[in-house]
Amino acid sequence: MLPMLLTASAEIPVGKEWLYETKYDGFRCILYWDNEPLLKSRNGKLLNDIFPEIISYCHEIYSQIKSFLPLTMDGELVYLINNFQSDFSKVQVRGRMRNKESISKNAQTFTCHYIVFDLLQYKGKDLTNLSLTKRKQQMGRLFNKLQLPVSINYQDTDRLQAIDVFEDNTELWEKIIANNGEGLIAKKKDSTWNSAQRTSKWLKIKNWRYISVILTIYDKSNGFFHGAVYKNDLLVEVVTFRNGLTEMEQNTLIAIFQKNGTKLSNNIWEIEPSICVDIACIDFDGKKLREPRFHSFNLDKEIQDCNWRQLYKQLYPLPASTKVTHPDKPIWPDLGIQKDDYLLYLQRISPYMLPFLKDRILTIIRFPHGVTGESFYQKNSPDYIPDFVKTKQIDDISYIMCNDLKTLLWLGNQLALEFHIPFQTVNTEHPTEIVFDLDPPSVDEFSLAVEAALRMKVIFDQFQLKSFLKTSGGKGIQLYIPLVENSFSYEETGIFTKFVCEFLVEQDPKWFTMERLKKNRGNKLYLDYVQHKEGKTIIAPFSPRGNKLGLIATPLKWEEVTTSIKPDIFSIPYVLDRIKNEGNPFQAFREDLEQENFAIVLKQLKELIKK
Repeated sequence: MLPMLLTASAEIPVGKEWLYETKYDGFRCILYWDNEPLLKSRNGKLLNDIFPEIISYCHEIYSQIKSFLPLTMDGELVYLINNFQSDFSKVQVRGRMRNKESISKNAQTFTCHYIVFDLLQYKGKDLTNLSLTKRKQQMGRLFNKLQLPVSINYQDTDRLQAIDVFEDNTELWEKIIANNGEGLIAKKKDSTWNSAQRTSKWLKIKNWRYISVILTIYDKSNGFFHGAVYKNDLLVEVVTFRNGLTEMEQNTLIAIFQKNGTKLSNNIWEIEPSICVDIACIDFDGKKLREPRFHSFNLDKEIQDCNWRQLYKQLYPLPASTKVTHPDKPIWPDLGIQKDDYLLYLQRISPYMLPFLKDRILTIIRFPHGVTGESFYQKNSPDYIPDFVKTKQIDDISYIMCNDLKTLLWLGNQLALEFHIPFQTVNTEHPTEIVFDLDPPSVDEFSLAVEAALRMKVIFDQFQLKSFLKTSGGKGIQLYIPLVENSFSYEETGIFTKFVCEFLVEQDPKWFTMERLKKNRGNKLYLDYVQHKEGKTIIAPFSPRGNKLGLIATPLKWEEVTTSIKPDIFSIPYVLDRIKNEGNPFQAFREDLEQENFAIVLKQLKELIKK
């Protein structure tokens, strides 16, 4: 069986006979599952070895699913950025890998999902001649029986998930636009499934982004035009295109190149930077625009405005509902970062940052005039907050909660630059993680924080406790031990944090101290365990800090923690590139949590205290 094919459409069809789904950018493939699960690409290639995390997950749920076999599913292999956007480049890179060790490592860093949107065979019975509606109903019943996700959740460790189905195309399209998804698929409810056939009953509508580029080269041998943008005052090629041009537009461009350009060879003409055009595309892989099409001439565009910074703003447009005041206000002047650059950072980092903000009361620090101006703490929500912002009343304070992108961008427009959160959600009175704050006397002694972190890691490993760490966004490091919700009190976690800190001080009193008064610490690293209490807060992962360097509280991998690491490299631009290229070190923060190991440690410490 080869996948049924879609027809491209410029318009979303409307009517009760249609269903709507998100279009994800990945590898289309069919999952055949009898005794062994087999992932087959649209070309019939077996993908099992390339996507081991999917096959491993299938083996994990085999006992649940075996009574429903043989099964055949139609779906997409994706790397989810959020619930409506996937990153094709991550799947594409994996598809090119052949080394088993490299594939395994990549699967841990960029773990993929298989999104199921059709059920073709159930208990060996062919369903392809049934209507889409009936196939969807059977698929829903199957996923419910298996307790598999019937809605997409990019954070969910269940590798098989059923796609969301919408009756309202407007609602879905707004979500796709807000989350920079690839597009939308419309399917007729009565459509049957036909192998390898292209059908007008399944339509794909792309979410085109429009990028302004400078024309540079015309190649007569293949008819392609080349476009570039400025990056650090140098022209960098980002596209070659020929589709989308009318005959008149194509002839006009050829005439311009041949009349005003420099002939480099028999087929190549080059022109000085003078003409801007807008190119429609669906993504940018870091080197080239994907699926580029000529959209229009942009003769009013200044040549210098076709640059790397503008490319990313056009590639990731802010949701239409986001109201931005004074977008060109300098926020980090030394880095040339304006308010709209900051909002772009929040938008792109939101899938990684929001899970740590969700359902937690916020303390923010606002910088109305950027980091060079005055700042102030804010806990109480102002009277002018929009209706979509959720709040939580605690005593006499109405706290803001940031549970979605819309709220995050609103706070960003208010120039909230620092996001401080408690160690618990509003749903529990107990901490959901233990955090150690390692505070050296200055950034010059950052190596002390590294040394303390590595020593603590030895203790955590000895107790078989899973640990994570991040920079503070300043001069220190913060260590995390995630806990099962509602499992241990602050009093109990305090026994552990005090023990670890006292142990380090006893081992090396010349380097480490628990002295709270700065004037009495000398040149030692302060081990802050007192801060981990109810009502206290810590900077959220991926939050910026209000320093001139635009540093981010950046999650690290343990193998990165060496004396050569420098905290001042983790700026906004660096962190965005880092997470795209190296993944999120906090990806598994809430995975496979268990409380037994910490309970054993706590019991031993309590017995020591009694003695």
